[in-house]
Formats: sequence, C-alpha cells, structure tokens
Amino acid sequence: MGRSATPYILIFPSFLLAAAVILWPLKEIVSLSVHDVNRFGIMRDFVGLDHFRTLFADPDFIAALWRTLLWTVSVVVGTLVCSVPIAMILNEDFYGRGLARILIMLPWAVSLTMTAVVWRWALNGESGMLNSGLRDLGLIGTNIQWLADASTAFPMQILIGILVSIPFTVTIFLGGLSSVPEDLYDAAAIEGAGAWDRFRTITLPLLRPFINIAFVLNTIYVFNSFPIIWTMTQGGPANSTDILVTYLYKLGFRLGRLGDAAAVSLIMFGILIVFTIVYVRLAMREEQD
Repeated sequence: MGRSATPYILIFPSFLLAAAVILWPLKEIVSLSVHDVNRFGIMRDFVGLDHFRTLFADPDFIAALWRTLLWTVSVVVGTLVCSVPIAMILNEDFYGRGLARILIMLPWAVSLTMTAVVWRWALNGESGMLNSGLRDLGLIGTNIQWLADASTAFPMQILIGILVSIPFTVTIFLGGLSSVPEDLYDAAAIEGAGAWDRFRTITLPLLRPFINIAFVLNTIYVFNSFPIIWTMTQGGPANSTDILVTYLYKLGFRLGRLGDAAAVSLIMFGILIVFTIVYVRLAMREEQD
C-alpha cells in the first residue's frame, strides 16, 4: 500500500457516509421536481421542467427570491459590521471581561424558535414591551403594529436576525484576534500609529481569513434560516415577509405542491453552490496575489 494512498483510504468511510446522507436525498428531490406528484408524495407522470416554469411564472416566488437576497445580504453584512468592534472590545483586558463574554455568548444557547417567540411578544401591537417602552419615553403616541405591517415587519426580522447571529460571529473573531501578536501593536505604537491605523494595517488584514469564514458560514446559515420569520409572521402579512425557505414550506406542507417545493429546494441548492464556488475562488485568488 503506497503511503500517498493512506489519507484517501482513511477518509473513504466518512466520504461514503457523507455521500449517502447528501446524494440520496438530492436524487429524491431531483426525481420529485421532474414528476407530477400528489400531496401524499406518490409520483406519477414525468413532466420535465414544468415545475420550474410554474415557479418562475409565480410573482410570489419572484418576490420571495428577491426578499431572500435582501434578507441574506442585510443580516450577514450587519452581523459582520457589528461583530468586529464587539470582538475587539471583548479581546481587551478589562475588569469583568469574563462576565461580558458570557452575556454576549448567552443568546447562542437559546434556540432560535424561543428567541423568535420572545420577540413576537415584545413586538405585539397591543401589549408588546417595545410599544410600552416607546410610549413611556414619549416617542410614540399610539401603538405601532410592528408585525402586522409589511413596512415594519421585515426590517424588524432583519434586525433580530443580526442580533441572533452576533454571538457565533464574535466567537470566530475572538479566535482570530487571540492569534494576533501583541508585539505588532507595540511596534506600531512606537512608530506613532493611531488606533485607526493599527486597526487598518494590522487587525483587519490578519483578521481577514476569519472574516471570510464567518461570511461564508453566515451566508449559508442565514439563507436557509427558517425559525425567525416563520415563528414571528409565518411569511405574512399577505406573504410580504416570505423568503424562499418559508415559501417552500408553504408549497410542500400547506398546499401539497411537492413537485414545486422540490424545484424550489433545487434552486436554493444551486444558488448556494454557485455562491460558495465563486467566493472560494475569489478568496483563493486573493491569497495567491
């Protein structure tokens, strides 16, 4: 047995298991998407790409597709922008740092569904905590129907999406910041570099690999995120907060259109595959340069 073949033999069982877990469901979804399927999952005639044509003729699907892109970009960018300064503060040595880290990480231990339930109560248009607080401060005179109005429901869900994504992202950045040698900052301080210069020339370049990891993982995670939007509004009012994953759920489990739901799954899978390939190639090219 050649030594060069040993790594491939060792990872083969894991590869086989991963292939079974991923490829078999993928094959079933592809099969569902090209057949006429009744609501009990029984496949009948082969229909080719009819389910895809139906989807792209549906304005609700197009709206959900664009809203998914807005949701993903807003949450991921907002999370990265907020997490960098938080991680830098938590990386400093100050009294109570351990407690501060626990408080930042604590929401990570709570399920997304429970978090969404709490926020749904807080944003209740009649008895919600947010309306009560704003009225006490004299900022509003009448209650705002946060989740019953399309103009406020989706922005509030984006804000909550950012809040729940921060603990995970801060954890990644703290790992990156702990690997930056303090000598670099001391040398920069001796040269007269200010705080912004140290961040721009030392922290940001050395943190970039961790930002790339957080960007890719958060994008995949947020793109497929279901609990927040479903628990708070179930895609309402009038489908105005639907993203692809909630639209898919409605097609499959409310309307019984399993063929269309399978087609949505494949479209989502394709979008994430293309995004991952493009981003990884760009990141590799940047590292080579």
